[in-house]
Amino acid sequence: MRLISLFFLLLSSQPAFAVQLPGIPQFIDEMVERHHFKRADLERVFRRAERRPDVIEAIEKPATLKPWAEYRANFVNPQRIKDGLKFWMKNETYLNRAQRQFGVPAEYIVAIIGVETMYGKQTGRFRTLDALTTLAFDFPRRAPYFRAELEEFLLLSSEQDFNLLAINSSYAGALGIPQFMPSNYRKYALDYNGNGHVDILHEPADAIGSVANYFKHYGWRSGEPVATQVRVAEGSKLGDLLVARPVKGWTTDAGVLFEGEEKDILPPAWLLDLTLENGKEYWLVFENFDVIMRYNISSYYAMSVHQLAEALRASRP
Repeated sequence: MRLISLFFLLLSSQPAFAVQLPGIPQFIDEMVERHHFKRADLERVFRRAERRPDVIEAIEKPATLKPWAEYRANFVNPQRIKDGLKFWMKNETYLNRAQRQFGVPAEYIVAIIGVETMYGKQTGRFRTLDALTTLAFDFPRRAPYFRAELEEFLLLSSEQDFNLLAINSSYAGALGIPQFMPSNYRKYALDYNGNGHVDILHEPADAIGSVANYFKHYGWRSGEPVATQVRVAEGSKLGDLLVARPVKGWTTDAGVLFEGEEKDILPPAWLLDLTLENGKEYWLVFENFDVIMRYNISSYYAMSVHQLAEALRASRP
């Protein structure tokens, strides 16, 4: 393992705030034993890390607590569509290649990047070291997950020769244009422009290939739908919405009104209901919708990606 030019800044004589959180010494022991990091380097790292109460506040108040209409408006709007079309045009070669290689439509790759970071314009304002240290050692409900991501971030930083004190992310530690967690960066990020360096922090081409690779890994089904809006007859007994049924089963047994000739050939679907001011809207959602939720386990998120993708495709010349 290449050790570790990324720590050169830690030798600075600038004063630092030590993070006083239980569990860090044991974590350092594990990293030394498991990955052969130098103990003194890691001790200097965590003397420079800062506990961030605003990270805890942000993760406890996710955007999905908003009503659906308000949440959707943040991501499916004229500005995001306009900027998405520009991003698509500028990166069309890589998007077309990713669509051919992985079977993921270009508009969904663009939409993910648009929802995540406004096409790379908003990649995060929290220092990743601080965010992950805070969540790993001061957020008990999900501490094991973030402790693992902190481990992955240190390994990633060594592999990519990152300056640990200069890498920013979301409050949860998601990195770069597509907002990959460190473990996903290491597993799925690609050098898609062939320049010899995997860089989803700065290079849209690498971000595009990496998103498509991630979707393919989680089972994206080329040529299959994501979601389709339906109506529900008054008084229908829908049963368990989370149980997948053939579309014909929804229409025959549950009173779902589906306008289309292809219901006999569509794959099984779940029924999703979204609350609006004047009632509910209903969608049949398919396996590819579930793949989008692997990116963010929220039906609001996946539906926003789907609707932004549809709007982008409809607005293309």
